[in-house]
Parts: sequence; C-alpha cells; structure tokens
Amino acid sequence: MKNLAPILITRLTHEGRGIAHIDGKTTFVENALPGETVSIAYLRKHRQYDEAQAIEILNPSLDRTIPLCPHYSICGGCRLQHLNTDAQLQHKENALLAQLAHTAGIKPKILLPPLRATSWGYRRRARLGVKYVTKKQAVLVGFREKNGRYLAQLQGCETLDSKVAQLISPLQRLISSLKAYQVIPQIEVALGDETLALVFRHLSALATEDETQLKCFAKDYQLQLYLQPGNESTIHCIWPEITPPPLSYRLHPNGLLTRPLELFFEPADFIQINAAINQSMVSCAMTLLAANCRDQLLDLFCGLGNFSLPLATQCQSVIGVEGSPGLVARARKNAMHNGITNTQFYSTDLTAPIQDNAWAQHTFSKLLLDPPRSGALDIIQKISSWALERIVYVSCNPATLARDAGELAKQGYSLEQAGIIDMFPHTHHSEIICLFTK
Repeated sequence: MKNLAPILITRLTHEGRGIAHIDGKTTFVENALPGETVSIAYLRKHRQYDEAQAIEILNPSLDRTIPLCPHYSICGGCRLQHLNTDAQLQHKENALLAQLAHTAGIKPKILLPPLRATSWGYRRRARLGVKYVTKKQAVLVGFREKNGRYLAQLQGCETLDSKVAQLISPLQRLISSLKAYQVIPQIEVALGDETLALVFRHLSALATEDETQLKCFAKDYQLQLYLQPGNESTIHCIWPEITPPPLSYRLHPNGLLTRPLELFFEPADFIQINAAINQSMVSCAMTLLAANCRDQLLDLFCGLGNFSLPLATQCQSVIGVEGSPGLVARARKNAMHNGITNTQFYSTDLTAPIQDNAWAQHTFSKLLLDPPRSGALDIIQKISSWALERIVYVSCNPATLARDAGELAKQGYSLEQAGIIDMFPHTHHSEIICLFTK
C-alpha cells in the first residue's frame, strides 16, 4: 500500500530510520532523513506503529548523499549510507547524549571530537551468510536483506576490506561447485595485517573432492582456510597443510605508545573490526587513563591484550581479566612475544561473584572496561571497594553504557569526557569512549 501524500520526517531512530506521525500514529520510514518530505510505501502495519519505505524524496535533506554501494537498497549490512558521514557522527553523538540524559541524568563535562578514519573498506572481521536459493538457482554469500529474512544477492561490499570484498563472487562460484553447496551456512572472515583466513561452517561431513576444491581455492587466492564442523573447538586448518603462521595485527607508535606491538589472534577470536580506528582508540584510552610508573591498572574484558599491552608500557603493572580461556592464553602469548613482563592475565566469569579470585585481592589505581553489548553493570556494582582514580569505559552500546554510567554516578564518579568512535561507518552501531573520575 502506497501513501503518495507528502509525509514529514521529524527525526531519526537510533538505528537510522526516519520517524513520521501519520494520523496520530508513529511510522518508521527506511531511507528517510529528518526535515525531508517523502512519499512512502507501507512494509508492515502494527497496532502501535507502522513500518514503511520512502519511495520518493520530495524535499531532500542537505545531509543526504548518494550511497556508494549498488546493493544498499537491499542489503541490511549498512543503514546510513544515504546520510553523509559528518551527519552520521552527529546523529550518533546526539543519540549518546540523549541516552545519558534520559537514563542516568548526566552529561559529559567535555565532549571529545569523534575519532574517525576512512569510512570505506574498513572491515577486517565479518560473518558472511551462505544460502542456496532454489528460486534463483544460485548460491548467495553476504549479509541479510534489510527485512532480515533472506540473504541479499551481492557481488561485492564497499565496507569490507577489498581483500575480502573481491572474494564474494568467487566464493559464490566455489560453493556452487561443491557437493556440499546446501550444508555450508556461513563463512567467518578474519584478516590480519598480512594474512586472510576464512572459516567454513559445515553441517555435515565434506566429501574428499570438496576438500580438494577448497584447498585449491585457498592456494589460488593465497589465504588460510579452516573448516568448522561443530562448535568453535572443532575449527581446524586444511590449507596450508603445514601449520599456518598465526594471524596478527600491529599497533604502531602513536601518542603515548612509543614502540610497536604485534598481537597474535586466531580466526574466531574477537578483534576490533576497524584496524585504523582501533589504533586511534588505543591511543585515546592511554591518554585518558594518564598512566604513570606508579599505577597498577586493571583491564576488565581484556580480550587478547589490545589495551593491556600498550598500557603496560606506561605503568607499573597491568592485570587483565577475560571470560574466554583461549583469549587469555593469547594475551599471555602476546605479552611474551612483545617482551612485556609486567602483566598478568586471568580467566574469570565477570558476571559471577569475583571476591574470591586472587586478582581481585590486588589494589588498583585505574580501570579500563571494554565489555560486550550487555555492558558491565554486574562488575561495576562490585568495584566500589577499589579506590579508583580514573575509569575509562569503552562501549559498543549507548543504552547499557548510560545504565552503567548511572551506577558509577551513584558511587561518586563524575563523567569527565565522552566521545564517539567511528568504528562502524554507515551502520547504526556506535562505539563510545568515556572517562570517569572520582
């Protein structure tokens, strides 16, 4: 059903849809920006709200831009390519400030300028869906459509690193040629500074001929290829046939980081998806924490040492705590590889009581938090006994950050500085860095 009458868009939702009010009912409109008048086609109607798509922009916003990706209208991997990058960051900053004010009743004393780099070809980590579609007689490789139900039919991707994006069509052809073309649901992508690794998830055993084809593909495109027949513990490399060199990325001297560091990781490990922004983010965190040779730092949700190791070059000691034993093992290996001897790493469930853990008996002067989207409320409620001078909180979810900031405020911490990190250009996702002091 179409509505060709001019509809005024008043603002954006956090995820980037326009908001209009039609006959007193809220309508969320794809591809529409604040201040625009549009005509729409309804996608879905609900009792409390409706969903629609802008089919004609009658009065374009000055912030509107032409999407670079030819698949943008269909693919759900990005939601904001029609909004220029300056306006994207302003939108995310406004959303952060609104969350902090609404949830915690606070605002930062200083708003940091956004950390930004190139907005195209930045993704070094991705999970690509794979699906054979009978109606199209084709194997699709890529991201879900905007409606979330089906895979989009892609030939490339403008946000993936070019080493990955150029493989989408070859991967479609490869999987189409396999006997197992219907039992491969996803491909995990992990790109180091020098090496690309692909992890093929498969739901049943692969024929010998299929494995041979996969190895030839990996050899031709000079990448590491892994199979995953079950959970992550079943991941194993089939090419190269000798033990492959580990994936790694480097943190280069920048700001307070005065020497290069190299961090190893496995194909399924969590790493920040944007290498250039990660470098800037680490530097910013070091500056905000202002570590010195007397500081004993705690890094919670430390992963493989992305923050711990640079901070260890500036302070007396760092203790890193992480829930994944595998990541803890990698953090210890990375410390040894970089000749860093003033770190200790522990594997602990940070949603459970921590008082009995040996690391929790230490005293700390400063804390870095980089939790998952669920935030760090459990651990924040348990740190009141630590006399922390500074807390740097890195978040990928404004809602849980605002909730946790409210808890920190109750403990007497002040939100000194906060800013947006452009980790995910053209998507609705936000990365934020905050400094709390007491």
